Amino acid sequence: MGYEQFINEIKRMTGIDLSLYKEAQMKRRLISLYIKRGCSGFRDYSERLRKEPELLAELLDKMTINVTEFYRNKKQWEMLETKLLPDMVKKPGTLKVWSAACSTGEEPYTLAMILSKYAAQSDIRILATDLDETVLKRAEAGVFPERSLSELPDGMRGKYFSGDGTGYKIKSDLKKSVQFKKHNLLSDRYENGFDLIICRNVLIYFTEAAKEAIYEKFSNALKPGGILFVGSTEQIFHAHTYGLESAGTFFYRKKQL
Repeated sequence: MGYEQFINEIKRMTGIDLSLYKEAQMKRRLISLYIKRGCSGFRDYSERLRKEPELLAELLDKMTINVTEFYRNKKQWEMLETKLLPDMVKKPGTLKVWSAACSTGEEPYTLAMILSKYAAQSDIRILATDLDETVLKRAEAGVFPERSLSELPDGMRGKYFSGDGTGYKIKSDLKKSVQFKKHNLLSDRYENGFDLIICRNVLIYFTEAAKEAIYEKFSNALKPGGILFVGSTEQIFHAHTYGLESAGTFFYRKKQL
């Protein structure tokens, strides 16, 4: 069994289309996984995945790279907070915000901390989604190691976290402002009417065709004037083809009608 047959088998088993991820990176990750489990090749690995649910769960967990921290790339968060959010919060109604591919939750919780400077925590509603149910459970638990907090601005640790002996736990008021949900960016339906969508350091793993489809869906999901916040290596070339325009480095605004 070759790589293409294997990813077709995975699509039948899980509904997830690995052909939309960059082949060299995905193949390298899969080979590493099956060698770790003592498999001789893709055929052997495929048979083990059908028989051993824990191996399939491991595959889905490792399919994406879940490396993040609070205030990752701090200058970009400062740009959002000082240049873009002030105008957003002036508009009537509650902001509709989506943290897409949120991993273990540092990103949506960072956003909740920033928004709490402008609104009561009870008025903050952030949708946070990821394909990986394992990382979503960790995000919902809200317990983080010391290293995840290394970039937190002064005063944030004491205000939003409590130590529990095994790490730092998000305080309940902040946790309530984030709703976690499973979502596949490649195949699931997108909600619409968002003021802000954050999707960072994820699309670099997808093919160009998959990225183009996702940018189009993000644009459709934004309100006119809404902002898309992307990662440091994810500049959108020809943003105008998706109805977007630059709103600052790593930020794109949906054009007004």
